Amino acid sequence: MKTLIELYDERPVENVLATEVFRPERTVFLCGAEQAQNRQMQDKLRDFMTRRGLNTELIFLESSLYYTDKIKKQLTRLLEQYDDCMLDITGGTDSALFAAGAISAQTGLPCFTYSRKRNSFYNIQGAEFAHELCCDIRYSVEDFFLMAGGALRQGRVDNSVLERYENDIEPFFNLFLRYRREWNRLITWFQRISQNKKDEPVSLYVNGSYVVKGSYGSRIKADPGFLRELERIGFIKSLKIEGEERVSFRFKDEWVRGFLRDVGSVLELYVYAEAKKTGLFQDLVSSAVVDWERDSNDHVSNEIDLMATRGIVPLFVSCKVCDISTEALNELAILRDRFGGSMALAAIVTAEKCRAVTRHRAEELGIHVIDLDDLTHGRVDERLRAIAK
Repeated sequence: MKTLIELYDERPVENVLATEVFRPERTVFLCGAEQAQNRQMQDKLRDFMTRRGLNTELIFLESSLYYTDKIKKQLTRLLEQYDDCMLDITGGTDSALFAAGAISAQTGLPCFTYSRKRNSFYNIQGAEFAHELCCDIRYSVEDFFLMAGGALRQGRVDNSVLERYENDIEPFFNLFLRYRREWNRLITWFQRISQNKKDEPVSLYVNGSYVVKGSYGSRIKADPGFLRELERIGFIKSLKIEGEERVSFRFKDEWVRGFLRDVGSVLELYVYAEAKKTGLFQDLVSSAVVDWERDSNDHVSNEIDLMATRGIVPLFVSCKVCDISTEALNELAILRDRFGGSMALAAIVTAEKCRAVTRHRAEELGIHVIDLDDLTHGRVDERLRAIAK
């Protein structure tokens, strides 16, 4: 195949998949005026192809994707200009697909499509080479952001260190389940007692008051039972409690210090470990920060608590120790659609029982819900398996 004709689609993976699999000399995108004039977007797509080891020339042609006759004329000109053309009709508007079908019937232009359900390409006309060709491409988390013109930035967690805590996550999570109702207060106490002055190096040693200031003038006491449990699982060391006056201890390390100062870390770590346990995902990133524009000075970013990939399918996971809000569902759906497209999956994990109205809204948005019942009965890995498959 020398020339692949693509009908540009808002779903990023559908713009790159056929080029990745068939590796033509050139790929010609028929796209709207916005994409045809957006050099930055085009360069980012070229960068993505280069990163994937593709030398394919990318050509972007402005087309009236809602006017069938104009698309037919443009397709005819492309057949005259380039040799050995093939047409991918996986994406595109209804008008573009109608025009493509008409030209294919008229000229014999070979065309094929991709089935998301079966993860295979299929011959539509004259493309026998593509028929039932299984797609074995594997994308990383970073790949999905790059193909959509964004970038992956490091979030609150350095994923390269998470293997060190493989045996610590479950005991930590079990503590969370026991102290779930008090968790915000307990973590607030750690935040207050382990504060560092600006520009001072982070200290792992803590020696402070048994009672600290909370919000709105409240007072928060240390919980000796919780502190002793943390010492038992090795998260803090050298614990000393002097009545209700002073408390001193040493954090295991800087990462554990971070876990104990962040309300949501315990749930994010547990879901990460459960996703890894399934063995289904080739890439997992906890606390993934997506930079929407990558090279823009006006950075727009969002943090995704967990992102996982299986083949060409990404899974976006949001973790909430509180109730699920409509805003959280909408934000997750937007991120999934923008950076994953229609093939992407999304799940939200809550440490509360999910209300029926919230579950219904999640279903409308195509978001799977994992709630307290799944967490307490150890079904998270089972649920993730079912979602991914």
